[in-house]
Amino acid sequence: MPRSKIDEILQRLYDLQRDLENEIDKILGEKRDLFQYTLEQGRIKFEESVKALHLSQKTGVIQYLMAAKIKHVLVSPIIYSLFIPILFVDLSVTLYQHICFRVYKVPIVNRSKYFIFDRQRLAYLNIIEKINCNYCSYADGVFGYVREVIARTEQYWCPIKHAKRSFVPHSREDQFFDFGDAQAYQNRLENLRKEWVNRRYE
Repeated sequence: MPRSKIDEILQRLYDLQRDLENEIDKILGEKRDLFQYTLEQGRIKFEESVKALHLSQKTGVIQYLMAAKIKHVLVSPIIYSLFIPILFVDLSVTLYQHICFRVYKVPIVNRSKYFIFDRQRLAYLNIIEKINCNYCSYADGVFGYVREVIARTEQYWCPIKHAKRSFVPHSREDQFFDFGDAQAYQNRLENLRKEWVNRRYE
């Protein structure tokens, strides 16, 4: 397929992505109206009557533990044992990008964009449920953030598409050179790297 055709399809995909995000924002606005909460400078505020309703639907910790399935209780230490390696990955990748990306002149990934902690604002969740939700949010954020750091590293060092299409392509892959195109790789690699030089965060 000619490159111009691929660029045309990619542009349509970007346009569709933007339309999808606009539609999702519209639906989220409708959901905020339905569930009676607002977002003010990133902070969630519920109507007082809704807060009271949520509190009335909250399951107490003792009741929650008594109703828990024994198999869930038995595997929970395994789930939470992953916190240390996930934290280690987070810290290691953050240290890596703040050192190496400055050397490569690749924009630093804005880590905060990948982490959303808002479920603790839900009064119908007890403390155990809130901890569980925050743990999932943290792990999900770490791996989204790490994926972007890896994608930028790959774009800098080996921006070559695979012969086989990736199952879930990352954000930088459309910038890569075609598999087997030695001339493009040799002649355009430095230009591809220099495109990032004057940007610090992205």
